[in-house]
Amino acid sequence: MPETKVRAADIVGKSVISEETGRKFGVVSNIDFITESGELLNIVVEQPTKHLSDLNLKSDEKGRNLIPFSAVKSIGDFVIISENELV
Repeated sequence: MPETKVRAADIVGKSVISEETGRKFGVVSNIDFITESGELLNIVVEQPTKHLSDLNLKSDEKGRNLIPFSAVKSIGDFVIISENELV
């Protein structure tokens, strides 16, 4: 199955949802990546819910939560992440 390309602008504003529990974690506000290689590092989350705050993830200089892109399982109407890969 060929991979579909997704633009960063298409991800911003989508809700972040847990694959395991269906809990909402917040909304994507930006994506961190390495300019030279294009490697995706983190999803920057705004409007974090209590569930996300309880995970004690890293945050950026503005205090926004960062979810490692390696935890992303799929992107569609929502950004689905694996909680197991966050802990």
